[in-house]
Amino acid sequence: MVAPYTNGSQSITIRQLSALEFVALLPDLVDLFLETVNGGSPLGFLAPITRDTVREYLISLIPEVEAGSRLVLIAYRDNVVVGSGQLAFSRRSNSPHRAELERLFVERASRGQGIGRSLMHALHCVARQNGRTLIALNTRRGEPAENFYKGLGYREAGVIPGWTIGAEGERYDHVTLYQELAPVA
Repeated sequence: MVAPYTNGSQSITIRQLSALEFVALLPDLVDLFLETVNGGSPLGFLAPITRDTVREYLISLIPEVEAGSRLVLIAYRDNVVVGSGQLAFSRRSNSPHRAELERLFVERASRGQGIGRSLMHALHCVARQNGRTLIALNTRRGEPAENFYKGLGYREAGVIPGWTIGAEGERYDHVTLYQELAPVA
């Protein structure tokens, strides 16, 4: 899948990665993930994290990407990876219509330029193409990501108090959000 996106003079391309492409781009994805987490967006990790931790996490996804149960999309600008997002498909027989949106992130220098919104649009398109019409996600309560998702039409399902902890043991509430997508006609 290739989805061009133009914002003024900037041209962004969003692609779904095959397992081989995912492996080939591991160094770029490790750098971007490391910058994101160590820059204050946890993505399920406790900062500071190391390059080895990120690499191990990304390598653990390869079987799911190969099986097609997890899709990884990346955003490029001038052949440089500037963002990524994942869809994890439910494997249960009673929920073939459902996917979880995970680990959407954009490099710090490119935030606020519509790349995250474009990635979300592409993730929704890929979800629909795969028969997924209910998307759920989890994010830290009160962080910019919550408003970003709500601005895209995501609705709140509930809040889980103290879902994660920080480096000093402080607890953070998380909000579960969802969106119903129209099926492909």
